[in-house]
Amino acid sequence: MKPDDLVGASPGATFTITFDGRRLDALPGQSIAAVLWSAGILAWRTTRVGGRPRGAFCGIGQCYDCLATVNGRPNRRACLITARPGDTVTTQEGNGHAGFDD
Repeated sequence: MKPDDLVGASPGATFTITFDGRRLDALPGQSIAAVLWSAGILAWRTTRVGGRPRGAFCGIGQCYDCLATVNGRPNRRACLITARPGDTVTTQEGNGHAGFDD
């Protein structure tokens, strides 16, 4: 039995977002972090120093480990942003501002 069977949930139709060019299925209401986790993607950011991989840690928007570039906007907390049809998510490297004028 699946969790949605237990609660009688009836999620809406899936839609597609992309992550680093890879098409991923998403459900209405899922956060971007949840979509990435569902696809087996655990890291979508690298640290400024050392380039270490990071993904969701706290899941409530307090730790900033889950930062991603969403629709061209860097430093978006993937655990707090609800995925929308057609969203483009890319791995964020460093401080998220490479190539931007400060």
